[in-house]
Amino acid sequence: MNTAFPSLRRLATPLLAAVALALPFAAAADNWPSKPLKLIVPYPPGGAADTVGRIYADALSESLKQPVVVENKPGAGTAIAAEFVANGPADGYTLNLVPTGQLTVLPHIAKNLKFDPFKSFAPVSLLAYTGVVIAANNDVPVTDLKGLVAQAKAAPGKFSYSSSGSGTIIHLAGEYFRLTSGTDILHVPFKGSAPAVTAVIGGNVNLAVDTLTILAPQIKGGKLKGLAIASRERSPLLPDVPTVAEAGYPGFEVTSWFGLNVAAATPPAIVERLNAEIAKAAASPTVKEKLAAQGLDAWPSTPAAFAAQVRTDYDKYGKVVRESGTQFD
Repeated sequence: MNTAFPSLRRLATPLLAAVALALPFAAAADNWPSKPLKLIVPYPPGGAADTVGRIYADALSESLKQPVVVENKPGAGTAIAAEFVANGPADGYTLNLVPTGQLTVLPHIAKNLKFDPFKSFAPVSLLAYTGVVIAANNDVPVTDLKGLVAQAKAAPGKFSYSSSGSGTIIHLAGEYFRLTSGTDILHVPFKGSAPAVTAVIGGNVNLAVDTLTILAPQIKGGKLKGLAIASRERSPLLPDVPTVAEAGYPGFEVTSWFGLNVAAATPPAIVERLNAEIAKAAASPTVKEKLAAQGLDAWPSTPAAFAAQVRTDYDKYGKVVRESGTQFD
């Protein structure tokens, strides 16, 4: 009696089961997309993340021949949005607009997160980046960063700065500057850039730390005073605003980037298709012009390059969190 056949049958059974399970996913990927998609933005309408999300949502709607609907889910330092995507269906119909801090800062300062920055998502692509600006209410008696630092050191706790939320790259940029300059400036978090900047314009908070996208119009319109930009070079949108390095802090740089990911178990074919469509959109003159008008540059990438960027910034900002004592407010 040949005993090899039962062994072969035992080996074949799990293989056949695996193939059977894989077939629906392959079919789903082949037919994708067959219905509207949702792009989850972790802030209210009006901020830089929302702007980037809507620019790419419009481009993807056209190329995928299906509506890509932006759904704003602010709160918990962007954790609500991230958890919604991470724990939702891995079918490629729910996309996550990723601001820098969501995967690189929040995991260092928040407890009981229901997602893992490296295991819960499949990276798709980077989308865009912009600089971070420090601005002041017009009634604050300073005209530059050196003046602010001098006054802040003379009166610890006198000044406050707003951010778009605890755990965001904006929050960390403020803490990074506080640590670098040796000043005691109070962090006041809001649920999004719009209310954060409104509070500074209204005089309820002294300083605004936010992206070039958000603060350039307010500075150019005379509603705020631009003190410095945390980038390597001055921005064409604010040519009179010096870099933080020019103001006396060499090497100080914070880049706010935005990316796109999906739930971890999303079929690779869908991730590849999304990546290709993002690259196509980022190369479009229309998308480039819309981003540039907001102080943003297109930054498409491979999924691997996006994952590497997350790891690099996770390590970099984790160090800043530890040294500054940053906590989740």
